[in-house]
Amino acid sequence: MPHSVSYGPTLPTSQAISSLRPLPAHAVRLSADGLLGGWQIRNADATLPHCISRLHTQGNLDNLRRVTGDFAGDFAGMWFADTDVYKTLEAALWERARSGGSSAFVADTAQLLEKAQDFDGYLNSYYQVDHRDRQWAELPSSHEMYTAGHLIQAAVAAARSASDTPAVQQILTVARRFADLLVRRFGTGGVDALDGHPEVETALVELYRVTGHRPYLDLAARFVGLRGHGLLGPDSRFRQRHYYQDHQPVRDATEVTGHVVRQVYLAAGAVDVAVETGDSALLNAAERLWESAIAAKTYLTGGQGSRHRDEAFGAPYELPPDRAYAETCAAIGGFHWAWRLLLATGRSRYADEMERLLYNGIAASTALDGTAFFYSNPLQLRTGHDGDDEDAPGRRLSWYSCACCPPNLARLMASLHTYTATGDPGGLQVHLYAPGTVTAGGHTIEVATAYPWEETVTISVTETTEAPWTLTLRVPAWCADAQLTVNGEPVDTAVRHQGYLGLTRTWLPGDRVELVLAMPPRLLAAHHRVDAVRGSVALTRGPLVYCLEQADLPGELDGIVLEDLELDARGPIGVITGAHPIAPVMLLTPVRAQSSADDELYLPLDAATPAATPPTAMPAIPYFLWANRAAGAMRVWIPLAPQDR
Repeated sequence: MPHSVSYGPTLPTSQAISSLRPLPAHAVRLSADGLLGGWQIRNADATLPHCISRLHTQGNLDNLRRVTGDFAGDFAGMWFADTDVYKTLEAALWERARSGGSSAFVADTAQLLEKAQDFDGYLNSYYQVDHRDRQWAELPSSHEMYTAGHLIQAAVAAARSASDTPAVQQILTVARRFADLLVRRFGTGGVDALDGHPEVETALVELYRVTGHRPYLDLAARFVGLRGHGLLGPDSRFRQRHYYQDHQPVRDATEVTGHVVRQVYLAAGAVDVAVETGDSALLNAAERLWESAIAAKTYLTGGQGSRHRDEAFGAPYELPPDRAYAETCAAIGGFHWAWRLLLATGRSRYADEMERLLYNGIAASTALDGTAFFYSNPLQLRTGHDGDDEDAPGRRLSWYSCACCPPNLARLMASLHTYTATGDPGGLQVHLYAPGTVTAGGHTIEVATAYPWEETVTISVTETTEAPWTLTLRVPAWCADAQLTVNGEPVDTAVRHQGYLGLTRTWLPGDRVELVLAMPPRLLAAHHRVDAVRGSVALTRGPLVYCLEQADLPGELDGIVLEDLELDARGPIGVITGAHPIAPVMLLTPVRAQSSADDELYLPLDAATPAATPPTAMPAIPYFLWANRAAGAMRVWIPLAPQDR
């Protein structure tokens, strides 16, 4: 049942636990000349077409054609390769709803899925031809429900696209038939079983929100409730229950653990279930897990996952910069988790985390041209790093054997505008700052800003009603000095609540609000238990993390490797605008290079203080822009010169 008005990926229907209401998707329009709007244009023009092309060349679509008898070749790619089709389909549907027009890919794929689906609703190309006898028999590793979840999320995008084309109806029908099969087989009275990879939980909740069919919500709640009772692991690869988050019930868990993407997808689904069922205890558990992640298991960029083995969280404070896995899909999942917590609680800490992830952990994944990507996102790349391994590349790659990240990025960027603001009859709340327009409840505001490069956000009221309403603006936690004016006059009557400033008044067309968020460069040190970066600092400005890159070494340090640099904290850090080939704003950083005539690996303490070159200034660029030039070393954490330690 498609909506008559388009909406985004998340749309709570219960008021029992819900502080903020998503706006209709068409209510927010991001300007192409802003960073976020520019990313959406790049996604539409480059990333999404690139993903569609790869589905053809890598065999994902042919896998489905094997099921229909229209392709006679071998199965290609990972056993869950169908998910890349579904995520790309979801992205195409969000993009079509955002910018209009038609998509041959959507229509063709809808027909293919309808033709490939089994009579009982089952649809998974890996298990429909060569491995039919193994359906549902390998749930710890099969990804069958995970794959169904991505199909369902594509159907949610179809239903919320405010169109009623044959393709929309086909996709929704196919997804509901698969969801109905899940309900029959695994619902109350059925098999107690779980997929090793959570994801179907949040998809089922959204399908319930679209259709109103309660069994979908009940099944999602059942899956969340079954997790942690030993139904999974150890599997044939000796992965233990912590890897699957099956070691402890979600309600009792106190610490994020295991495979990061599985953990954040599970937590997002738990929030969805909690909101729709009014389960405050489950919501509290999801918040508790979030706190454990942020307190001791999250990189400065918002990335999570410090172990390449199992793509997993490490121990508390185990955050090595050069071995950071920080998978792109984990950052996207963390963004979705934070968004749901923001809607449920209204607390700005979750919008702060969305912003950190978006501008750092997520943005770094994509090349400037939109057609090459990082799977893992380290905070340091050493000189001489062997970048040929796709598990730890030294440059972005156009595709991966496990290509989960590029289509995941495409679907996020196509729907990005739906995450920037919320609204209700009482007013508008702006969470992410970007130039564009926001309309809701008879009110329209125009946002003008060069954020995150510049400090000022200007909001003009262009349409409004005669009744008072509240404009609510987030003050990021990183900002220690926020100044607010209305029509040029300082305002000291704004209500401060949970990191937001609220202005309630009878607004008039032409009213102008100016929010200045001071962005001085900052040096940050990690907690002393983060041994890997002890004695080092990181550079930030506003929401952006900065880094040093080999390509920017000044001439006087020619021949120096990046690992020899140390930062002189006594020197000033300059802010330079428009003087760099790829960074609109860079920080001019005082550094010097250690030099030693002794190449011994270990030296006595009294011989281990090398001489150093005179201090010089070196550009630091936003972390998300690294690796867009010649391959070379990079680092976020910079050792302090000895006198500064």
